[in-house]
Amino acid sequence: MGTLIPNRRAVIVSIAIAVIAVCILLAMDRPPICECGYVKLWHGQINDSGNSQHISDWYTPSHIIHGMIFYALGWWLFVRRGWGGSQAFRWGLPLAVLLEAAWEVAENTPMVIDRFRSVTANWGYSGDSVLNSAADIGWMAFGFWLALRLPVKVTVALAIVGEILAAWVVRDNLTLNVIMLVFPIDAIADWQAAGAVG
Repeated sequence: MGTLIPNRRAVIVSIAIAVIAVCILLAMDRPPICECGYVKLWHGQINDSGNSQHISDWYTPSHIIHGMIFYALGWWLFVRRGWGGSQAFRWGLPLAVLLEAAWEVAENTPMVIDRFRSVTANWGYSGDSVLNSAADIGWMAFGFWLALRLPVKVTVALAIVGEILAAWVVRDNLTLNVIMLVFPIDAIADWQAAGAVG
């Protein structure tokens, strides 16, 4: 019982949680796909109307890292601390999907969208398309799967590479997003703004 391998029921529950999140986002009047009218596998700009509208973008590494972090949380809760009994470790994936789905819903509320616009590198952010949110949940699950299958050192190394690459290319990543959402730092904002201008 050293890993969070989900059983069939846990996978079904995970899919159900993702479907419920999609239904909530649609009920919130989020656009199903990019309002440009087409779907792209990759969108590489973070400050235009296509940001967070397609299947993957420069924030995809952040969602993969979410999965790695949620795996670590699940391992700590269910394996290390034995919370929930001997079979509870099977529920690490549904917990991860629930956390990611809750974030996707919260992220698309007017309050959080306005916060992103005011303090992060996403000055033109208008929220996610439902497709992008669903893909983000999928990318998180991929990160969870990587953490399940890879040695800890490799998982940590991949997370660090993802953070460095995103910071280098678009001057933003998971760490910077969290810092700027919770405790904005002018020096970071200035550095990100300089990158957007240049």
